[in-house]
Amino acid sequence: MSRNVLSFKKLICGIGTSEIGQNEILIMDYPFEPSIAYPESTILAEDIDCMALEFGVCKVHVKHDVVFVSSEQKEALEDFAERNNIPLIPQNWNWDWILEPYLDTEFTKENEERCLQRLVENGFTCKEVNAIRKEVGKQMYAYNFDTMLWDWCSLSLSDVLSAMCAKYDKEQFCDFYKRALEIEKRSIK
Repeated sequence: MSRNVLSFKKLICGIGTSEIGQNEILIMDYPFEPSIAYPESTILAEDIDCMALEFGVCKVHVKHDVVFVSSEQKEALEDFAERNNIPLIPQNWNWDWILEPYLDTEFTKENEERCLQRLVENGFTCKEVNAIRKEVGKQMYAYNFDTMLWDWCSLSLSDVLSAMCAKYDKEQFCDFYKRALEIEKRSIK
């Protein structure tokens, strides 16, 4: 197998598959080893804190973790949430704002200022945002452009985890995973 194909497969690891039941979600082939869902797991409704379903990949918040479910299952997850009294929360945009420079679109000074302002409102400093971007930048360019994904709309937590999983060894990725979740969940209420 060529180096480019291997790189593509490492960078684009997917989010596994899911089956939505009455009171549980079965996760299979989940790629992110630090997660409670790795490599497969049954997540009970009673263990789910909330879900974010309004944009992109669906996010199931459970036990200080975020587990991804395909947006194709959004309707089933909405029914699951209603049936099991699970709160639906708004999309968190922290990673989307941090990763905006790596989209296949123009990133103007106004865009940059708007994203930084939103991140500052959620407790970030400009210095911290620059440090995060420096850490993930090369991998995000490889993820979005070398793979020919060319996403121009939004890159989020699942994207940065996929990209960084290909870069880091197991221990480094575990550390990054914890930091990435903290970044995802950070907001000033």
